Amino acid sequence: MKKIMLSLAALAMGSLLTAQTTTEPTTGSLAVTSAVTSQYMFRGARLGGTSFQPSIEYGRGSLVAGLWTNFPLQDKVVGQSAPELDFYGSYSLEVAKDMTVVPGVTFYTYPNAVKLNGFYKGTFEPNIAFNYTIGGLKLTPKLYYDLVVKGPTAELTAAFSVPLAAIASELGFTATIGTFKLTDYAPNNTPNIKNWGDYYLLGVAMPFQVSKTSKITVGWSYSAGSNNFLKQGSLGKTVNTAAIGRGFATVGYTITY
Repeated sequence: MKKIMLSLAALAMGSLLTAQTTTEPTTGSLAVTSAVTSQYMFRGARLGGTSFQPSIEYGRGSLVAGLWTNFPLQDKVVGQSAPELDFYGSYSLEVAKDMTVVPGVTFYTYPNAVKLNGFYKGTFEPNIAFNYTIGGLKLTPKLYYDLVVKGPTAELTAAFSVPLAAIASELGFTATIGTFKLTDYAPNNTPNIKNWGDYYLLGVAMPFQVSKTSKITVGWSYSAGSNNFLKQGSLGKTVNTAAIGRGFATVGYTITY
């Protein structure tokens, strides 16, 4: 994993040095989304049931910054924060035809988390992604490293769309596979608790334009975790019972200013 991270870092540095300069627009856009999902799944682990997930995102040229949130409405995990507030940002650089490199960062915050129950109040995760489009297929390998739980996550996403001209919409298909290894999964534990595992997600979404600046998006996804274990010191590993398979529906309404 260290060799992979060093290779990606070297590739990113080379990409940044050769990145093509483009003229940035003088104005940006702001997208506000209200969404509800029937299950809150994150990297193959179920973190809750029905949830309200509003977000706000500002984009200007290659720069994107936003806030994504989660408010549990059902099956809230005991001791976990409600809400979850995730601040993120990224910058896209074109390095070749149909290829971009995107460094970014996410600050996950859980203001009401209970540390004694094994939950952090915040974690910080830099990341870097490479987007490559071939035909209508977009491939995105991405590497994350969380500086608080101390571990990498490697992920590969494939996405493509099927136009639905008759109804002025499209079907957007997404498939993601990933793996992670964390060495300090929960606070206030000596020795540290390790957590590692694999996951995947399959999803489809369809947007419906309501007006020039607003749309409704409905989607369905299935996510599952596997080989997900917890281990503390010399004790034997135990299965993470949150790593299960679940299908879930999502409905969102977005207004762009």
